[in-house]
Amino acid sequence: MTGLSKQMTQKFRLTMAQLNATVGDLAGNAAQALEAWTAAKVAGADMVMLPEMFVTGYQVQDLVLKPAFTRDAMAQIQTLAQSCAEGPAMGIGGPFRNESGLYNAYYVLAGGQIQTVIKKHILPNDDVFDEKRLYQSADIAGPYLVGDLRIGTPICEDAWHSDVPEALAETGAEVLFVPNGSPYARGKMDVRMAHMVARVVETGLPLVYVNMVGGQDDQVFDGGSFVLNPGGALALSLPMFENCLAHVDFELTDQGWQAAAGTLAHWPDAFEQDYHAMVLSLRDYMRKTGFSSALLGLSGGIDSAIVATIAADALGPQNVHCVMLPSEFTSQASLQDAASVAQALGAPLQTLPITGPQAAITDSLAPIFADRPADLTEENIQSRLRGLLLMSLSNKFGHMLLTTGNKSEVAVGYATIYGDMAGGFAPIKDCSKLLVYRLAAWRNAQGGEPPQGRVIPQRVIDRPPSAELRPDQKDSDSLPPYEVLDPILEAFIEDDLSVQEIVARGFERATVARVLDLVQRNEYKRRQAPPGVRVSRRAFGRDWRYPITSAWNDWMTLP
Repeated sequence: MTGLSKQMTQKFRLTMAQLNATVGDLAGNAAQALEAWTAAKVAGADMVMLPEMFVTGYQVQDLVLKPAFTRDAMAQIQTLAQSCAEGPAMGIGGPFRNESGLYNAYYVLAGGQIQTVIKKHILPNDDVFDEKRLYQSADIAGPYLVGDLRIGTPICEDAWHSDVPEALAETGAEVLFVPNGSPYARGKMDVRMAHMVARVVETGLPLVYVNMVGGQDDQVFDGGSFVLNPGGALALSLPMFENCLAHVDFELTDQGWQAAAGTLAHWPDAFEQDYHAMVLSLRDYMRKTGFSSALLGLSGGIDSAIVATIAADALGPQNVHCVMLPSEFTSQASLQDAASVAQALGAPLQTLPITGPQAAITDSLAPIFADRPADLTEENIQSRLRGLLLMSLSNKFGHMLLTTGNKSEVAVGYATIYGDMAGGFAPIKDCSKLLVYRLAAWRNAQGGEPPQGRVIPQRVIDRPPSAELRPDQKDSDSLPPYEVLDPILEAFIEDDLSVQEIVARGFERATVARVLDLVQRNEYKRRQAPPGVRVSRRAFGRDWRYPITSAWNDWMTLP
């Protein structure tokens, strides 16, 4: 056990720093930590607590395997320790490398030195995590002292299981401080809370859960940090999706250490959380990749309308450039609805017809196509022309091109590769079509600063969805109704159910087989799709690792 000498006290003040780190911005992340430490010092705190792997940002992926990167990160932490010599202790996550290997670690800094290094014991290796590939598993560390308080620090996954917290309690820990880099997924907050309450009940110790906030590639960290007292009572909670500093006071009582009651932040419901996750993810993806403005094709349909709205909320409507690209099949209603959305948002809208380029390509291909009838090829030409024109605008003016495809379409390949799939980020990539409708209804019901209220016209929500690539086209010509398609996709993708199990839920076997065959055959498209934020339990990305070529299925062979 290591520790710091301090006069005996019956109180302990902790500053919780729920902050947004940028992967690789070691100096910037350290500067944020120092600013939080300064605020903690002014508030008379004994310690400031930052999230897991904060100095590097999270997840670092293979960047952490570069020895030079790890050395730089450890050097930043050493410099932080020297800068924080007079004042509260600091807990901050970062990598640790020595002769025994590379570790996901948590550093305790005080008195101008690194006083303690705790190394993660349980390494997650599922969903979006592959930490066993990157780090060594360390032995369970004992508690450490800050003043006279014995603190146990299970790092993120260490607290999702009983072994580490119970070992810390048995070796004298009086509180549990849990630093986290826990990415958002729908319903994740309830799961986290259930695990942490279980740890509190098992150990009888109060627990502080500090989570990172902010977007990183296809993940978004939702914050929502909190403090639990023995027995599981919630003493304090921080907002979701916001940077936040909060001070919590612990007092030693006859029943042990107790946290004083603090403010309980409002946590939105699941679908509102999804919306906030997409807004924050897009804002951070743009900021962290150096873009300040976005571009999208606004078709008059609900998908592009919700993407434009998310972008306007994330970036400001003046930074969202909407383009209508009509063809001979574009209806007057679509033109009117696209204009209505842009006007309601206050976003600039330009019109760039594709009829001329389409005619030129048709003429160019005519000698080779000869007398073959028009088919999907001609439909895809329209989509690819739109992709070409939008990418040209992106290149010329430096806007990030946003794609507007939803999870239902991406799953079954109802999208054109190098066409409407072209772009740099896909805000609704993990949103089913039915979820898109829910989000549109929720966003329309919101007040507040402009753009506000009903920004998506009811006709956009009510009209049957259509790609408008041929006369009178409807999505239902090619796909089952979304009320049927989406539950089948969720059962297969998120629940891993077999064909027989999905059919047992009341779906026709032929429909299920057709949908799953489309999912399998379009894996090659998904591999080439832009990243998009993960909001479900399983998104197409790091937690969906299926082969492009596979001869196995359980839908074409069963009777």
